[in-house]
Amino acid sequence: MRSGVSSAADVSLLLIEADAGAARQTVAAIQNHWGEGARIAHSEDTARALRVLRVERFDVILADISAIKAGDAALEDGISRLAQHADGALVIALSDGASVSSAVGAMQAGAHDFLAKPIGGPALAARLEELGQRHGKARALACDAAKGVEADFEGFVGTSPQMRAVYDQIVRIASSSAPVFITGESGTGKDVSAEALHKRSPRANGPFIALNAGAIPRDLLESEMFGAAKGAYTGAVQDRKGAVELADGGTLFLDEIGEMDLSLQSKLLRFLQTGTITRVGDAKARTVDVRIVCATNRNPMQLVTDKKFREDLFYRLHVLPIHLPPLRQRPADIMTLANCFLSRFAAEENKQFSGFDSEVADLFVAREWPGNVRQLQNLVRRVVVMFDGGLVTPEMANAADIEARGPIGAEPPVSSAMPAILPMWQQEQRIIEDALAAYGGNIARAAAALEISPSTIYRKKLNWEREGKLAGAA
Repeated sequence: MRSGVSSAADVSLLLIEADAGAARQTVAAIQNHWGEGARIAHSEDTARALRVLRVERFDVILADISAIKAGDAALEDGISRLAQHADGALVIALSDGASVSSAVGAMQAGAHDFLAKPIGGPALAARLEELGQRHGKARALACDAAKGVEADFEGFVGTSPQMRAVYDQIVRIASSSAPVFITGESGTGKDVSAEALHKRSPRANGPFIALNAGAIPRDLLESEMFGAAKGAYTGAVQDRKGAVELADGGTLFLDEIGEMDLSLQSKLLRFLQTGTITRVGDAKARTVDVRIVCATNRNPMQLVTDKKFREDLFYRLHVLPIHLPPLRQRPADIMTLANCFLSRFAAEENKQFSGFDSEVADLFVAREWPGNVRQLQNLVRRVVVMFDGGLVTPEMANAADIEARGPIGAEPPVSSAMPAILPMWQQEQRIIEDALAAYGGNIARAAAALEISPSTIYRKKLNWEREGKLAGAA
């Protein structure tokens, strides 16, 4: 079983394979990739596998179709029995032939996926991580598909496919001087992205200046950006450089640029066009060489549509876009982040923590995290401050989880407004996804609880994915 204790490639697999040679080949492929991080048990047929499942729990069950059919047992019946005893494990059917009918039959019976043999370690790891996210696996199989990828990239932590794509973007565009436009929800690390771009750029030895347009009063923002001449306003007793001049030769990071006043947006556009600025109260134009990186947690196109952001400025800035995924879309990184924060804050507070209880890990990965990485960071910090050390238990996590409780002593809000009525397809999708989450993504058990056919869930999931309606899809 996986736990909340940090481990880069901790995965347990049950291989059901009748052919001894094929079993050795599969085991070798897995061990070559995961090494000692993989625990592998082997059974020759369904009956023996079921006996093993009564006493052990696994993250993944790899079931060869020929072994499942041994003894004239129907494929669907064998897969269904495995799925019922899997206790939340991912069930993956294997076959030499990889026939479509076998794949459909196995998945309708409860398998999460179907792979053609022979399987390779890296391909299997990538597929497991993808399945873990798609099926909301609380164990978040962060299998070592990212071997050779930095777990800590310029302040980021995580090796999920989504974050590896972000790292790749940063590496590719860092050397350019073109503007970068970063989008993402609050707490996803837009400031970390901006600093990473600077550190990886030819301007790394120059200054990195950050200015939050949403945190500075509008009447002061112009002088903060472009500087002010002596006597420009009351209190201006000497010439003062603004953020743009201070960033000369380096990078200027404009955070929450969507909050910038329209009149100041026009001055920023003029600077981008001419490369020159004029301090408030001064007539002299000054040439400045900076790279602009900006960010917003709002939809920039909606801001343009609402006439709150100049369209010409948007297209000047939106040259190299980066989008940071919310934490809920990269569950494989959640416990990596949590353990990183736990170690960091424990060292700061001079306390000894050994990791997270597996139940806490399951709860963390299953959460939505509306505040993203920042919310997780704050929760772990509170745990460290409030408790003396040891293994973080559900009781400790709940005690520190202020966001879940709301204000102490507060009454639940009373609303007279009519509750929102969701369309039928959304309600149906939510019911099915809740059932899948309750049974660890196991289609057969969820279907049994809902008293519908597994094929119904399988068909609807395919339709949702095809139409882009699958909730929580990365």
